[in-house]
Amino acid sequence: MATVRLDIKTETALKRLVVRRGQTRSEVIREAITRLAEEEEAPRSAFERLQAFVGVVDSGGKQLSTETGKRFRELLKERSGARRPG
Repeated sequence: MATVRLDIKTETALKRLVVRRGQTRSEVIREAITRLAEEEEAPRSAFERLQAFVGVVDSGGKQLSTETGKRFRELLKERSGARRPG
């Protein structure tokens, strides 16, 4: 068994949910905890897992995004030249 202290805003929201859903306070709280637990266990996409890191990498001023098309063509030429006949 657990005892939880709620601030006024959360207590008001809980009372509204109890009335709207026709459930007891305990039922509403148990359902909310169950949903949160399910969300935590749900598989996350690669973007969701890396979202905290998106946009925080510093290239050190190397301007890596400039002339990417040119560099890509060079890489393709290198790869096609490295193929062995056979």
